[in-house]
Amino acid sequence: MKKDKVIEDLFLAQKPHFDDNAEFMAKLTKRLEAVEYVKQYQERTLRRYRIVMVAAFVVGIICGGISIVWLQSSPITPSLFDIQAPTGFLLWFARNSRVLASVCLSALMIFCTIAFVHNILDIMDMRARMRRMA
Repeated sequence: MKKDKVIEDLFLAQKPHFDDNAEFMAKLTKRLEAVEYVKQYQERTLRRYRIVMVAAFVVGIICGGISIVWLQSSPITPSLFDIQAPTGFLLWFARNSRVLASVCLSALMIFCTIAFVHNILDIMDMRARMRRMA
């Protein structure tokens, strides 16, 4: 209880004085302009990220679709490339190259989709933090 009384006495003893001058207003205006500049910069950055992410997503969908259509429309019996190996891993790889290419393209598309969703969530989180700050 004594500590509270001591702190209260300290606050009551202080007599702040406020100058009504243009210097204070100039500093305040300058700081507010700086805050507004940072806020606009962050909004521009978020907008640019969103545009780049949408463009990457569209390009990925188009490239993945073209690759899958090309793989599925070509004849199934010949492999994608021919290796003159009589036996072993290379022969198996050449015979199953179409399936392996399809699996790799599918895995790449899944990875890119997950990365896209993760980046969208990061952008939404950045927006939420900006709104909380404002």
